[in-house]
Amino acid sequence: MAKKSKKQQQSGGTPATVSLTAAGVDFTLHSYDHDPSHPSYGEEAAEAMGVSPDRVFKTLVADVDGALTVAVVPVSGTLDLKALAAAVGGKRATMADPTLAERTTGYVRGGISPLGQRKKLRTVLDDSAESHATICISAGRRGLEVELSPEDLTKLTEAVLAPIGRG
Repeated sequence: MAKKSKKQQQSGGTPATVSLTAAGVDFTLHSYDHDPSHPSYGEEAAEAMGVSPDRVFKTLVADVDGALTVAVVPVSGTLDLKALAAAVGGKRATMADPTLAERTTGYVRGGISPLGQRKKLRTVLDDSAESHATICISAGRRGLEVELSPEDLTKLTEAVLAPIGRG
């Protein structure tokens, strides 16, 4: 696993790492060789980095009452769609069409980051993130994760913190 300096990140970064660098946020970049046959992108990331799955968060895109919404939850659990809808004042949430999610965020499935999206979507971060000094999220492509504080992620995405994950 390679850790890159901020200078290296600026030269070949993803929109997510570029946005972090521009914001002056402290973060660590982790890269690993992605195995396309692995059944779970998030669990693969946790295993490759040697990090507990409750500190690695997956980025999911849902449709809440017709508006795309980003949900960031631990890879060790699942998204509670009712809780997500409630967190943003909605009535009903369903998982977004994967093609629409990719087109809207500018990222491919398994590499969607809550940062640096083509179209900034409202974001909800599972409140379990607050129990960790740092969490890992996709840095914008498969095999690349960024580690940062939950506070910085919340601030940069203007996220709502809510109990949207199910263990």
